[in-house]
Amino acid sequence: MNAWSDTALADRAVSALLDELDTYPKPGLVSRVDSGAHADMDYDLMLRSAESLRAPFVAVAGAGRAGASFRGVLVPLGIEAERTMLAATGGVNTHRGALFTLGLLVAAMARAGQRWDARAVLVETWGAELAAHAEEESVATHGAKVRRDLGAGGVRAEASRGFPSVFDLALPAWRAARAAGLPSEAARVETLFVLMQSVEDTNVLFRGGRAAAAHVRAAAAGFLEQGGCRAEGWFGRAEQIHRDFVRRNISPGGCADLLAAAMLLEPIAD
Repeated sequence: MNAWSDTALADRAVSALLDELDTYPKPGLVSRVDSGAHADMDYDLMLRSAESLRAPFVAVAGAGRAGASFRGVLVPLGIEAERTMLAATGGVNTHRGALFTLGLLVAAMARAGQRWDARAVLVETWGAELAAHAEEESVATHGAKVRRDLGAGGVRAEASRGFPSVFDLALPAWRAARAAGLPSEAARVETLFVLMQSVEDTNVLFRGGRAAAAHVRAAAAGFLEQGGCRAEGWFGRAEQIHRDFVRRNISPGGCADLLAAAMLLEPIAD
């Protein structure tokens, strides 16, 4: 018997998106406090977007449970989910990347059932299709442009390897932060900085190229070297980085998606 119903998995995915949205300070990103580096988005719009994906996540979970083809079934479901999202947001691309990442993990979690081995299931069931998909350049997304122009692997390459940034970076960082006694929001902030330090974020590359990516890595590394969210005065330092990113029009949206993915896999209440 599977551990989660399709509806329960969809609820977890939406809750993960809301956890990410409610995190602050979150450099350059939309939160309950401000819109970050996004002139076309705000908190209420992101709320509507997340809620619009509940039914699409149910459909994705059902397809994943059946081991449906990535190209033949999951991609069309994702395209339809994106249409639903854009209808809810008036055409603003709020959660396209998160939909891809969380959708695949929802599918894998549904198929894994009580084995709780979503990573292995993802690679075994869809890895080959994802690897082939990662080489395609015809999709008109920011990630596709960055792959063509800068050679960045992006989320499709990450997915084909079973999301190592989620399982090998975000989840261990989250667990360590919680074990150190950080409340959940501070643990999410620290996890985001760990991701920003290491992940090649195509959203950052699209907006600012290699220079912006280097700036993000340096800012995150400096924050963590000073003790991250466990050090006195961490909130003010994180907020300063947030304001700096807004001035520079930097938004590590890919890292935000990976943070939400970690929250999907392992939510822990205070």
